Amino acid sequence: MPRFHCPTPLRSGDELDLPPGAARHVQVLRLQPGDGITLFEGRAGEGFSGGEFDATVLRMGRSDVSVRVGAHHAIEREALRPVHLLAGITANERMDWLVEKAAELGAASITPLVAERSVLKLKGDRAEKKLAHWQAVAVSACEQCMRNRVPPVHGAADLAAWLDRGAAALPPGTRRLLLSLGEGTRPLAEVMDDAAEDLPVVFLSGPEGGLSSAEEALARSQGFIPVTLGARVLRAETAPLAALAALTLV
Repeated sequence: MPRFHCPTPLRSGDELDLPPGAARHVQVLRLQPGDGITLFEGRAGEGFSGGEFDATVLRMGRSDVSVRVGAHHAIEREALRPVHLLAGITANERMDWLVEKAAELGAASITPLVAERSVLKLKGDRAEKKLAHWQAVAVSACEQCMRNRVPPVHGAADLAAWLDRGAAALPPGTRRLLLSLGEGTRPLAEVMDDAAEDLPVVFLSGPEGGLSSAEEALARSQGFIPVTLGARVLRAETAPLAALAALTLV
């Protein structure tokens, strides 16, 4: 059954118009009145129910679609361990791919890192448009992979700014990991060997060329543990996904 993100509080029995993005997808699929779909709000709390809802198409307009919300199913498909990615912004469409796959693999949140060696620099309107685009990529990935919670894609920030503001939003006890080619690294599995299965993690990785020595030194000074994923050097968009899979697919 087709699934659509509907980022408004849903209640069984309600009749409502789908948001524009979902309405367009329904029309592209040529669904008709009486057809069934699945809706999910994308988050829980603050008036949101979480899980997913059955729904039935009531009316197809030129640019709008009305539905009746049916039964609620308290189904969540989240990873036991919340993993927050702090990933260097990569060039071209590689960041889109990273965001898409991170959402599929269960990332709890994604923060694009404006690193010293980032090729793509974002400011002003361009930054806002990119952020909206990446959030839409995450939504689409969740519709496909059946996640009922959409990971937030936070505003792009450099490492110092994230340490000042973003770090404070992490749950107490969150383990900080830094992907590094420097000295003193330990295998990821070894570092996580003593960790509870639900221990939150923030995983920091750089863009093409990695983090600068100053950025890595700053991260280490703030409690990030340098880890390695093995002998091979992975691409900037591959490495955080490999770590995410190792941390969540347990």
